[in-house]
Amino acid sequence: MPQAPTDPGNAADGAAQRAGAPRAAWRDRLHALGPVIGLLAVCIAGWALNPDFASIDNAMNVLTRTAFIGIIAVGMCFVIISGGIDLSVGSMAALIAGCMILLMNWLAGSGLSPMACVLLGMVFALLLGSLFGLAHGLLITRGGIEPFIVTLGTLGIFRAYLTYFADGGAITLGNTLADTYAPVYYASFLGIPVPVWVFAVVAIAGMLLLDRTAFGRYVKAIGSNEQVARYAAVEVDRVKVLTYVLLGLCVGVATLLYVPRLGSASPTTGLLWELEAIAAVIVGGTALRGGAGSVGGTVVGAILLSVIGNILNLTNVISVYLNAAVQGFVIIAVAFTQRKKRR
Repeated sequence: MPQAPTDPGNAADGAAQRAGAPRAAWRDRLHALGPVIGLLAVCIAGWALNPDFASIDNAMNVLTRTAFIGIIAVGMCFVIISGGIDLSVGSMAALIAGCMILLMNWLAGSGLSPMACVLLGMVFALLLGSLFGLAHGLLITRGGIEPFIVTLGTLGIFRAYLTYFADGGAITLGNTLADTYAPVYYASFLGIPVPVWVFAVVAIAGMLLLDRTAFGRYVKAIGSNEQVARYAAVEVDRVKVLTYVLLGLCVGVATLLYVPRLGSASPTTGLLWELEAIAAVIVGGTALRGGAGSVGGTVVGAILLSVIGNILNLTNVISVYLNAAVQGFVIIAVAFTQRKKRR
């Protein structure tokens, strides 16, 4: 039988689509590697401006200071990919720090050994962070309140309660407890500080959870199209609650690492951590609208922002007081790039 004539227009369109597919794939790969390329460029610039930047001691200092925000950013990555947001993590960390210090001081006064007090305080921090995350998740899913509103409200609630418990001042850990707790922040293993090891473990666990499990696939599906995810029999509310519990747990981990650094908690503890965590996620390539992102990119984003601040401290290119401004310009540039990519 004679074949039907082929439409030249359709054939040309198909050929154009096939030719454009490799280019689109390369653009996607380049976009995924953007944070890594940016980090390498900034590191090269930092080394050129000050050779001390490339020292091992400085690198460990940058990674140690990145650990707190980086750990929180890993949890924030899951929340943002699912289409949510949490503005309260800095205030949450402050309240967790104050409560765990009060608990440890009380346990020490009850005659418990310093090591037991520290261990119970660390467990309490993880439990309290998870409970705060659970409360957020339930208010958002069962209460039907927007994540922005819920976490904006708890941002003020958490910090107000810490200020109340501290009577406007600071809650300080006892000297014996502080000495027992200090190695959690100041000790090293194989020449690498403990917070960096914990950060690495949390990051690897986050990557495996997001990329290798059904839970991670559900998180991305919900962020891409929540209604379609419901039609696909995904338990949307349950997954959303779990993302906030995971974020609360990450805040607890970051806080238990942070407390031995100063041995106290005050109304300024964790100030603006929420903005830094969200910035790390966005700079790492995660779409603020949800549905796409990676924990690896978030880790790179957190390190990139810390490196920028470190370079400003080591050089006199611009005033260190403009650190937040430089980070702000980076965030806006990345957001603009994402906007062009969506179009």
